[in-house]
Amino acid sequence: MKKLAYPLLVFVILFILGAYSINAAEYDTKSELHVIKTYEEDVTGNGLKEVIELKGILFSPDSNYYRDIVAVITSSENHVWEIPYMGGYNPTLKFIDLNHDKVNNIFFQSSTGGSGGLYQYHLHTLIQNKLTELPLPEQPFVKGGFLDSFKVEITISPNTKPTIVNVQDRKEEYIRLGIYSEEGKVIKKTSTMVDPIAFFEPKFISKSKGYGLKSYQQVSGANHADQLGTVESLWYYDRDKWILLQTKWMPSN
Repeated sequence: MKKLAYPLLVFVILFILGAYSINAAEYDTKSELHVIKTYEEDVTGNGLKEVIELKGILFSPDSNYYRDIVAVITSSENHVWEIPYMGGYNPTLKFIDLNHDKVNNIFFQSSTGGSGGLYQYHLHTLIQNKLTELPLPEQPFVKGGFLDSFKVEITISPNTKPTIVNVQDRKEEYIRLGIYSEEGKVIKKTSTMVDPIAFFEPKFISKSKGYGLKSYQQVSGANHADQLGTVESLWYYDRDKWILLQTKWMPSN
């Protein structure tokens, strides 16, 4: 009986120590949250500047990817708000009045690091101490498809004529992929690849209107490397929604 009890006791002790080690490791990981940058801006509209700390946890000591990112906002009255973000590269905050309530919003950006060149964005308002996330514009109109004679039709708006892109210089690849026949006939109806909006940048509209957002959305042919062009759109936030002011097609070089 004693021979059985001793190994069992050792197992229990090792199990407890292992659990303690895991908890300690988790604690150490959390303690790695460090300040990326500190800002001072009035984001509540009370006329006093809040302290905004953008914090993150690096994925590893030799990486510049942050797996956890959070903005910690502290008011002059020591009220604290936290905005959690997903991981990314080069996280930054900008403070711009994009919803035109005369108080700067909190505009977050970080790169996903993928081959598509995508960024993630979040827009928050903290006016009168109420933290609210505002939606960002979406471009639902962009679509494209292959036409006979090695051409691609791109639609960027329901109110404009489609753009016709000549892809004659890529015909050998499209024939190899089975999109076209040797004679330039579409073998099977095929749509182009339309990425979600990859990049936003604040854009000054006018003194009376303030700022809007400019978006960039890539359209590709057979794959992401087969870039056809970019849809550039200008947006303005009015009455709780984004209005599309203008959009244009920019072909790839």
